[in-house]
Amino acid sequence: MTGSSNRRTIIFFPEGAFGPTNNCIGIGKILLERGHRVVFVVEESFAGTLAARGFEERLMRLSPPPEVPEEPGQFWKDFIRDTAPHFRKNTFDQIASLTQPIWESLVDGAIYVEPRLREIFAEVQPDVIVEDNVVAFPAMLTAGVPWVRIISCNPLEIAEPDLPPALSGLPTDDRSEWERWRAEYDRCHADLYARFNAFVQENGCPPLPPGQFMYESPWLNLYLYPEEADYPRSRPLPATYHRLDSSVRDTEPPFSVPESLRGEGPLIYVSLGSLGSAEPELMNRLVDLFAGTNYRVIMSLGPQAGQIELPPNIWGEEFLPQPSILPLVDAVVTHGGNNTVTESVHFGKPMLVLPLFWDQHDNAQRVQEVGFGWRLTSYGFTDAEFHEALTDLLRDDARRARMQRIAARLQANPGTVKAADLIERVAVTGEPVLREDVAGTSAGAGDGA
Repeated sequence: MTGSSNRRTIIFFPEGAFGPTNNCIGIGKILLERGHRVVFVVEESFAGTLAARGFEERLMRLSPPPEVPEEPGQFWKDFIRDTAPHFRKNTFDQIASLTQPIWESLVDGAIYVEPRLREIFAEVQPDVIVEDNVVAFPAMLTAGVPWVRIISCNPLEIAEPDLPPALSGLPTDDRSEWERWRAEYDRCHADLYARFNAFVQENGCPPLPPGQFMYESPWLNLYLYPEEADYPRSRPLPATYHRLDSSVRDTEPPFSVPESLRGEGPLIYVSLGSLGSAEPELMNRLVDLFAGTNYRVIMSLGPQAGQIELPPNIWGEEFLPQPSILPLVDAVVTHGGNNTVTESVHFGKPMLVLPLFWDQHDNAQRVQEVGFGWRLTSYGFTDAEFHEALTDLLRDDARRARMQRIAARLQANPGTVKAADLIERVAVTGEPVLREDVAGTSAGAGDGA
């Protein structure tokens, strides 16, 4: 669909965090190379970062401007810093103390930014809007153009009564706590849901789906999870849902193992994500666990860069080109963010997952359920449990061989290309894109492929 006659204007509107933004960058780059005009709507703190990659930018805010300049994603860095003590709680206790306040901040941001989004969409006049958020924005639904939803969180976000509730971290094979968790979640979010539901309707949208803060797109919905880890569903997803088995950007610079780490011993990559790495206690615990071992460790330090003293066998920087590092390592220690989990699977790397909040709990549980690694309680594991889990990841040849086979399949079918193809079809035709296999789809892992 290349060529000037098919050139379209495509807006990407990711949540103001690095995970969704990086996912959209990988897809947007392909569309840019095909000759389309690609515009990113980003928070002011990201100003210049997307333009440096060749995209147009339109800036907005989710809250009133601060008195001092911000770093990219500062809104969420500050929020997580203030709520980090709640990372220690189980997912039941996090509902009221952490999950509900996060939803409230997201809702408040959507309400605050509404006038600015209307200005942007009217000025840019896109052919399609691609959003990667978990709350609705009326300006997008009322812009008069098709819009695409990307779900870059764990796919339990797509509600299903015969699967555990999203954000709970509960197992798929034990339903005993599902309804208790749902009841507490609904109780804590009832007032916020009512307030937001009234807001979207006042701004020209239909009522929100029951208990949900987001709509599904009538045109195209993309969710990111490998088929081998996807959840068995009691009924097929709607025909507009398409699964991306992985979505790994190729926009990062190459990476070579630092001279200080060259030698013998397993090479481990450690990342708690741009938000989790802001929490010093767990970061320091991991440094202490690796110090004095034969492991060679590459650590994404985030805001802790320059704040943590690293032993000789650990090397790190504030920002690292994760997709360039993962092919080089033997195993990954991660917070369980969806990008890191799916990228690790893309490169066939087993994981030790230390979840902190949100869908990280769901990803950690699923990684363990499907045999891709281990889940540990982030503030409750012993030194022995940590080292035993890591040793198992490195010595289980059957797991490694299986994950390498999966990686070969994923790398041969890039999800970024599939996503770009589907988005391009919506932009050019203005019509919904339906799965070709809907008529023959049966319940079970792989629905929505």
